[in-house]
Amino acid sequence: MALFVCALPLAGCNLSPMYAGGGNGAVARALAGIEVSPIEGQAGWLVRNALQDRLKESGSNTADIRYQLSVKLDDRLEGLGLLNDETIGRERRTLRARYTLTDTTSDEIVLDATAGADAGVDVVSSEYATIAAEQTALENLARTVADRIVTRLAVRLRETP
Repeated sequence: MALFVCALPLAGCNLSPMYAGGGNGAVARALAGIEVSPIEGQAGWLVRNALQDRLKESGSNTADIRYQLSVKLDDRLEGLGLLNDETIGRERRTLRARYTLTDTTSDEIVLDATAGADAGVDVVSSEYATIAAEQTALENLARTVADRIVTRLAVRLRETP
């Protein structure tokens, strides 16, 4: 009974699932209809692959392409935390994306936005370990940025009739 009473206020709030209909829903079909332009650099390769994995999950074919996604990345690695011997003890890796979604039928820009993430990396005495940590941070940041872009695209495409 308590669950029923708690659910009553939600009945009139117009909430509906983002991915209603699963892979055949409007949002999933719209996301599958996005082609991702090539992105420069290693970070670009990682972000593009993550985007393509997330956008094509519904299995739509390339004949249904309606949108073009263009992404420009800014990948920075800066030293922080100086130690007593003037060496860097910590680094911050930042990955920022500026992206536009264009409707290919009308050449209208549907969305122009940014997404970003950052991660801390410990600088240790082993150069190999530090490079491996920097690479792992980049891979994780690429997935995080791709997730944020796809979420924003889904919200925008849900609003589009």
